[in-house]
Amino acid sequence: MTFSLIARCPMSEAFGVVISSSSPCVASRCAWARANVGAVASQNVTDPRLGVLGLDLLGQGFGAQATLERLVEAGAYPEYRQLAVIDNDGGLAHHSGAKTLGLHRAVTGEACIAAGNILANDAVPEAMVAAYREAPREDFPGRLLAGLEAGLRAGGEEGDVRSAGVYVVHRHVFPIVDLRVDWHDDPIAELGRIWQVYKPQMNDYLTRALDPTGAPAYGVPGDPGKQDRG
Repeated sequence: MTFSLIARCPMSEAFGVVISSSSPCVASRCAWARANVGAVASQNVTDPRLGVLGLDLLGQGFGAQATLERLVEAGAYPEYRQLAVIDNDGGLAHHSGAKTLGLHRAVTGEACIAAGNILANDAVPEAMVAAYREAPREDFPGRLLAGLEAGLRAGGEEGDVRSAGVYVVHRHVFPIVDLRVDWHDDPIAELGRIWQVYKPQMNDYLTRALDPTGAPAYGVPGDPGKQDRG
């Protein structure tokens, strides 16, 4: 019910996950990343604990393959799980258990993995990796979204997708991008629209956290006399 792309940006060393599904709130359960550590997608019949454990193992110095092996060993019912892992060196590993739903596939690229289940066709992950690779390298969240959009154009899931999300971490304990569409008739397009709203403000919100004396003020929409303190 899900297709995703996880990656490490070769320019900024940020990590990101982008994901979509016919199920609601997919990003809250399946997308995991930690700055200076790595990223994990835990999907199919989802066990979110594997995402947390995967990041903890990566943080302890385990590489992607060693982390994946431990997740398969430690987690209950590994035959139902589809996992993708990327480590701080760009190492990659993925697992699709014997009971992964429907047509499923995972494809690796340069410091990225696209994986999916109940796919409309087996070209979807490859299309995601190709679009991510070809998108402008200076816009990492945009590259992730380009991959997700390409996956949908290539066929996406067998059914209609209803939720989508993008999650990006870089240097800090909090994400610099955490955007979600939890139930929508066209969630990937809506996610792209929200990203275009947030993109020009992203660095300003980061400045507010690190040095509020240098952060620009924002007027509340419809009331320029009030300031947004978000």
